[in-house]
Amino acid sequence: MSQLAALMHAADHAATNTRAAAQRAIHALPWLDASIRADREAGRFAAWGRSTAVDENTGTGVIAPAVFDELHRRADLPATWPVGNAGLLHCYGYLLSREPTPYGLKSDRWLTPTLAVACGLPEDAFLPWIPGPTLLDRATAAAAALSARPHASTVIVDGRESRVSLGASEGPAALAYAVAPSPRLPPLPVTLFPVTDAAAVLTEFATLPRLRWNAV
Repeated sequence: MSQLAALMHAADHAATNTRAAAQRAIHALPWLDASIRADREAGRFAAWGRSTAVDENTGTGVIAPAVFDELHRRADLPATWPVGNAGLLHCYGYLLSREPTPYGLKSDRWLTPTLAVACGLPEDAFLPWIPGPTLLDRATAAAAALSARPHASTVIVDGRESRVSLGASEGPAALAYAVAPSPRLPPLPVTLFPVTDAAAVLTEFATLPRLRWNAV
């Protein structure tokens, strides 16, 4: 069985929403358990903000609550459904998501080349099972690189800085989104994904200040 087929099988199994199913799904993907452990030991989750596991477009959970709980348990992060660590949810949780959204599956950003190419990286740069740095480590680096680009917009929402950064000012681009956990603190990354119209995103983001893309 290919790595992709194994992941899809595990995600389907995890969707049954029992603790045993969530544990078996992660156990079936040795690279996933190893990545979470490595990121936990390195303290990488602390660099990310908070997110809800309920998709803002569909109003449904992108992963089962049992998967949410098991991921946070393995990462040694306190969390109560549906709000948890954005890095854990958007990287590893989304890999186990089979919930359809208007933009496709949440896992597509990591499993297809669109985001990697938009970041100026090799097509397989975000495949979660390749040797080397973990997916979270690679996503953190990509978000930091995008935040250094000039194509960005910042708004204040409830006293908190909310910032979108894009790899280009128009056309297809990679997007990184960061939100300050509280006033006077710097924004932390929440998510990373490709967009088809960077100019439209920048315009809409600046004119309608609100938290976006499942940030809380």
